[in-house]
Amino acid sequence: MSVSRDTIVAILLLAFCGVLWHASYDIEITNYGTMASAVWPRIIIVAIGAFSALLLLTSLKQRHETVAEQAPSEPFFTRYRNAALIYALFLLFLMTLPTLGMHLGGTLFVFLSLTARGRPAPKRIFLHAAVAIVSIGAMWSIFTFGLRVILPQGEILPI
Repeated sequence: MSVSRDTIVAILLLAFCGVLWHASYDIEITNYGTMASAVWPRIIIVAIGAFSALLLLTSLKQRHETVAEQAPSEPFFTRYRNAALIYALFLLFLMTLPTLGMHLGGTLFVFLSLTARGRPAPKRIFLHAAVAIVSIGAMWSIFTFGLRVILPQGEILPI
């Protein structure tokens, strides 16, 4: 019986979550917060662990035939073009964050990511703009009113 790559990755991710959980006990306890400093990191660790466990379960349920893998015929950049494009857009977002701020920069990042991955038809462009505005607006609301955290404002549009 062969072990699939998904199984190996899921086991490594679960082990990594265990290391992160152990490291979360070393987070300094602060006096100025309403909840402990380790709460949010642990929530993220639990989410990653749950998805990793789901990956492990689904990979174990599938029957993997041992098929000799063929070398990919397309060039490296062609295969990973979409991932490289999103990473480049995210790098551009991070570089413009001091100037544009989270509100404009985040909206622009989401819009450009959706438009670059989808088809830039006129109807879709309006849908991408609406999704970008609503998603960044919802995130701003959660951080501002729910968590009481002010997002980076930028120089262009101080709010």
